[in-house]
Amino acid sequence: MRLFHVSEEPGIKIFEPRLPARKDLDQTTGLVWAITDKCLPNFLTPRNCARVAYYMGRETSEEDCEKFFSEKDSSHVVAIEYKDLPILLDTTLYIYEFDPVSFELQDEIAGYYVSKETVAPIGVHIVNDIIQEHRCRNVELRVMNSLWSFAERVRNSSLNWSLCRMNFATKDS
Repeated sequence: MRLFHVSEEPGIKIFEPRLPARKDLDQTTGLVWAITDKCLPNFLTPRNCARVAYYMGRETSEEDCEKFFSEKDSSHVVAIEYKDLPILLDTTLYIYEFDPVSFELQDEIAGYYVSKETVAPIGVHIVNDIIQEHRCRNVELRVMNSLWSFAERVRNSSLNWSLCRMNFATKDS
């Protein structure tokens, strides 16, 4: 298993555990977050870019595959808003890889793993062209005016999904 952390910050030498902002987690235990290779596309955008990401899981229906994937070769879909496209085109991402030894599963569908220990990356991959990175991973990138109604359809589907940074999404009028 390979684990990663995506950042816009270059040259990170050490990742210190941080207290989680999520209220459903223990607020007294610091964590280093990592993501599996399978779910890495969920984070191949600028940090504060609202996005709807999904992929097929064991429970995904054929009907949902036909409805939500427009390319047969796509393994994943990431939808962003038009307002974020110029930022995406101008952002460099750094994909730090971790040794998985100190990590434990936090959420299988989201691909989240966490470590309570300080972690040093074992490698870094620099992404200067985010669209090309999606293309190389067979990820369909969609650009929309607003994500909210689409997010609701995805949430009510049989897909494995993640809604990230939706507080930055354009409110439907």
